[in-house]
This record gives sequence, structure tokens and C-alpha cells, in this order.
Amino acid sequence: MKVDRTRRWKMFWAAGAAMALVAGMASTVPSAYAGGMVKVNDDQWISLGMGVRTSFNMVEDGSASGAQYSNTFGVNNARIYINGKIHKFVGFEFNTECFNCTVNGGAGAGFGGNSNMGILDAVGKFEINELVNVWFGRMLVPTERGELNGPFYHAVFDGFRTPFNQSDFSGQFGPGGAGLYGRDNGVTFFGKIHPGGTHLQYVAGLFTGLQSTATAGPNQRNSLKYAGRITWNLLNEEKNPGYYTSGTYYGTAGDILAIAVGGEYQNAGAGSLANKSVYGNFTTDLLYEKVLGEKGGVITVNAELKRYWAQDVAAFAQADCFCMFGGTSWTGYALYLFPHEIGIGKFQPYGRYTGLNSQFGGAREEFELGVNYVIAGHNARISTYWRTGNIGGTAQFNNQNLNYAPGSTGQHVDNFTVALQLQY
Repeated sequence: MKVDRTRRWKMFWAAGAAMALVAGMASTVPSAYAGGMVKVNDDQWISLGMGVRTSFNMVEDGSASGAQYSNTFGVNNARIYINGKIHKFVGFEFNTECFNCTVNGGAGAGFGGNSNMGILDAVGKFEINELVNVWFGRMLVPTERGELNGPFYHAVFDGFRTPFNQSDFSGQFGPGGAGLYGRDNGVTFFGKIHPGGTHLQYVAGLFTGLQSTATAGPNQRNSLKYAGRITWNLLNEEKNPGYYTSGTYYGTAGDILAIAVGGEYQNAGAGSLANKSVYGNFTTDLLYEKVLGEKGGVITVNAELKRYWAQDVAAFAQADCFCMFGGTSWTGYALYLFPHEIGIGKFQPYGRYTGLNSQFGGAREEFELGVNYVIAGHNARISTYWRTGNIGGTAQFNNQNLNYAPGSTGQHVDNFTVALQLQY
């Protein structure tokens, strides 16, 4: 694998030019951002929004020849948000997603073959008070901050670098599936208390989890999945809708120190019919954000450690195996938001390290250096980053690396990305 140093420098120059061009658009881009809402009164309203994430990617040896960088523009997410209330204590949330916008439909594929829109969230909400709230329907499984940030509220563009949980690894609902995009069908309870001036949030849920048929898959008894999370804010309170989280508040929430633990468990939630296995994971994560005075910048630190328990090695040989990652993963990254605007936004450089140790495929690691150009927080942001390591690879399913089979080794890959994120 030959390193093309000239091309790499060209990539960095291109990124700098793109940032400079955007920064110079201050006179042509409006600075007001708002959402659309139809309101009857404080207890009856409906709102409409949207979210789009697009990117340009250059992946080492990713071309058709296998010897050059690929050059690909893609749509990562295209969502419609619908939220509302029909009673003081009753609300709803309905979101859609372009589930396979990044999938190539192949030669001769029609429009519907490569851009299917579908239900992402369908939630009925009973929000009684700060202590007791219940959501029913299809929703995020509450385990780790990374999952609850969703793609739009991470501090970096691509927040999902550690192995996926069960409902992220799956590609469908029903037999053979365990959810989609971190969502599953179930019920979630959550609330918050304030011991000693701190802020403690609990979240607990019961979900369908992995489903199997009578002749394939491990979960023959239709065991349910249990999930939960506890977050302790030692400084300022994080104020988000429901039990959702954010990877940064860009200093708008003041100083934040949040420590959390979470996890999920399903009996016979991994493996195959012949080699059933429990599925479980445990996560601990941290968010620290420090505002450096009225005219200072903002320091943000995210860290996460995860441990997975899944099927034994024998299950990999079975065609019906729901083969999950087993082992330990960790990631940490630090960002600094400069206080002064340049053009229409602020620059936020960062560095990130991710590592994992698979009990089936050995150790992997990855380094990432990038810059965010923050225009309107999570609603308008441009990101560019360079990444190198052997966590990524060519054998993937729903962005989950499949090279965790016994004896596998990760492919070392460099890649460069420029990305845009917009919400309204």
C-alpha cells in the first residue's frame, strides 16, 4: 500500500479552501434560524422540522481498481421531524429517515430502489412531571450517550466509531432483526431528581430485541430486552427533550460534568439456533465542558468505555448467526471552540482516539484529526477530518465492521472527509 503524500497535502489544501470560502459568505447568508409550528395553545401544538447531513469522502484504496482513493459524494441522513402535544400531559413524536441513501442501487436501479423513506421514530408520550414520564412505541434504546446523541448532536460529524449495539447492528424489525438505527419497539420510563444541588436522571426500558423464527435464530422463547441508563450531572443541568443527550452545548449550558453508566441485556439475544448466547453490554461515559470566561473559548471532552458479551466462537459457523461484537472498546476526544467568529461561524479543532479489543479478532485502533466550522450550533455546521487506523474496512454491514470473526485482522485505511450538517 503506497502512501501518496502529494495527494494527501492536496486534500488538506482543498479543505482549507473550502473553509475559507464558507467563512467569506457572511454577507450573503442569513443569520436567523427558526422552526415551523402551528400552535392552538400551550397544550396543543404541532411542529415540523428537517435534518440533512451530506459528505464528500476519499477512502484509501477505495476506488474500483482497489489501488487509488475513492471520490464519493453522499447523503448520510435526510430526516423529517414532526412533534406535538394534544393534551397537557400527552404528546407525540414522528420522524422519518432515508434508510439507504448511502446504498448504491446498482445498474438499472430505479429511484425507489436506492432512496427509501421510512419510519424512524413513532412515539406516544405521557410526560407527567419531572419525576415520572413514559414513552411508548418505536424509539431510541437508552444505553450510552453516543446512541442518545443521534448523528446530529454529536460533537463530531461521525460519532459512531465503537462497535454497534444490538439495535444498531440489525438491519430490520421482525424475525432475524433486532431494530434499526438504534431504535426498537418498546416502552421507556425516565425522570430526574436533584440530590444536593446536583442532577440525577434515570432511564429504563423494555424492548422486543432480537426476534427469531422456529427454525432459525437463538431467541426461540421470545425473551425481551432490558435497557437502562443513569446520568449524574455534578455541575449545570443538561436540558434536552426527554432522555436525549448531546455531545456538546458549545458553551450555551455553562460548565457541564456528566458521568453516566448504562447497558442492555437479552437472554438468547445473540448467536444461532445451535449456539445460543446471551447478549449484554455495559457502558460508562463522560462529558466535560468548560467555558473559559465571558470572552474565552469552550473546552469539550467526551470519553466512553464499553464492554460487550455475545456468542461463542462456534456460532460464527452457523448461517443463522446474529454475530455481535464481543470484547471491549473505548474512545475519547477533545475539542476547543475559539471564541471569535470568522465570517459566519467559529472554528473548533479536535483530536480523537478510538480503540477496541475483540475477543474474536484481536485489537484495533484509529486516530482522527479534524476541524468543525460551527455556524449555528448543531443546526448548521461544516466538518472536515482525516482518519487513519484499522477499525474501518471493506467488509461491513450497516456500517458495522464484520471482520470480527475468529482470526480476522482489520484493514489499515486512511480516509478524508468534508461534511455539511443542517437542521431546521
